[in-house]
Amino acid sequence: MEAETETVVPMAMETEQREIINNVMCLLTDPDGTPLGAPMYLPQNAGPQQLQQIVNKLLNNEEKLPYAFYISDEELLVPLATYLQKNKVSVEKALPIVCQPQAIFRIRPVNRCSATISGHGEAVLTVAFSPDGRQLASGSGDTTVRFWDIGTQTPLYTCTGHKNWVLCIAWSPDGKYLVSGSKSGELQCWDPQTGKSLSNPLTGHKKWITGISWEPVHLNAPCRRFVSGSKDGDARIWDMALKKCVIVLSGHTLAVTCVKWGGDGVIYTGSQDCTIKVWETTQGKLIRELKGHGHWVNSLALSTEYVLRTGAFDHTGKQCSSPEEMKQVALERYNKMRGNAPERLVSGSDDFTMFLWEPFVSKHPKTRMTGHQQLVNHVYFSPDGQWVASASFDKSVKLWNGTTGKFVAAFRGHVGPVYQISWSADSRLLLSGSKDSTLKVWDIRTRKLKQDLPGHVDEVFSVDWSPDGEKVASGGKDKVLKLWMG
Repeated sequence: MEAETETVVPMAMETEQREIINNVMCLLTDPDGTPLGAPMYLPQNAGPQQLQQIVNKLLNNEEKLPYAFYISDEELLVPLATYLQKNKVSVEKALPIVCQPQAIFRIRPVNRCSATISGHGEAVLTVAFSPDGRQLASGSGDTTVRFWDIGTQTPLYTCTGHKNWVLCIAWSPDGKYLVSGSKSGELQCWDPQTGKSLSNPLTGHKKWITGISWEPVHLNAPCRRFVSGSKDGDARIWDMALKKCVIVLSGHTLAVTCVKWGGDGVIYTGSQDCTIKVWETTQGKLIRELKGHGHWVNSLALSTEYVLRTGAFDHTGKQCSSPEEMKQVALERYNKMRGNAPERLVSGSDDFTMFLWEPFVSKHPKTRMTGHQQLVNHVYFSPDGQWVASASFDKSVKLWNGTTGKFVAAFRGHVGPVYQISWSADSRLLLSGSKDSTLKVWDIRTRKLKQDLPGHVDEVFSVDWSPDGEKVASGGKDKVLKLWMG
């Protein structure tokens, strides 16, 4: 793409003025480092607003899109001249400026508890909003799964059938099912509209369930298959239409701790045997092994996770009329999110480190991410894939560049281990829940605490920010579910 430098500089400017002002050679790139055009000279007094116009023009965007601009991971909020002076940057070679498209919509930060709903008889171990953000489910140590009415902020259905603690739950990306897994190793599938069980318990795992992930809706609609991981060392693929296990993925020598069904159709499993395995899903063949961690792998995150979770649902609330339409819309959203870059994977471990992988490109990690002083409990990509956040037992939340894996910032404020994190749909805010009984909201642009949310009287085990951005749910040891609003 040829970039005309002439269009950038106002013609009326005097020649000698041009000499003085127009002397920063810049290279505008997308987040993956691909240049948007040839290097160009920009006026030193150009700031983010002028850059917005230039990028929209370069990319021929009919709709003017908002962008944020980053120079070596720091957002440019001032004119170039101010930045160059402050950071004493040499202008001998082209200055790389990363242009990151921003969500057109903005999510309001949550700042108050709108409801404290009791009902569970034991600790709330897991909470999750449906893909459209309109429904909410939770799993508890009291062996039940509950659906909650967000409108009236009251319990809707109590689902019984598990014999032990409900450790994990997962909504199908079309919103039609919720699957729950328990400490006894059985899985149950529920109809969110009625709260009724859709089959007998799905049995096969010999120990407790550690993770559940659905096949993305852009690969298969209506949703039928999901994968479960267990402490017994196996992962299993289940088919809801057949109501049985169709493939067993065995090969790990210790517990499987996390499972993710990727957008390219493969399954990733992380394990206490320190490896991550990549499986194809027609016969369950092992296609790649990712090695590098020196201790248990605790958490996996995909750069496309948000669009995989939400499928065809977006912030506009538009409904699809058929599974085919849903599949098509989901595919468009997935392709747009992924761009030309491969799907990225981040793993967090008990060895205090994280790795960034591009499993389709190489079996070797792209980079090793170090800095945590204790085990990494949870890793999560922002919806736009620009950031990775990590929660650790060292009481901090850390922010990393989602493309390069470079460390960006540490968020400190929790006084206990951080168990779980969740992103706002516009990727501008990050939520964390901790053993210290608080939730905290962090502002990604200022890298500061935006909101402190006390209210739970004991450890917060699970947090989720609804995909539509309207609300946050949290659950913990105090047996209550809390809803938070902006």
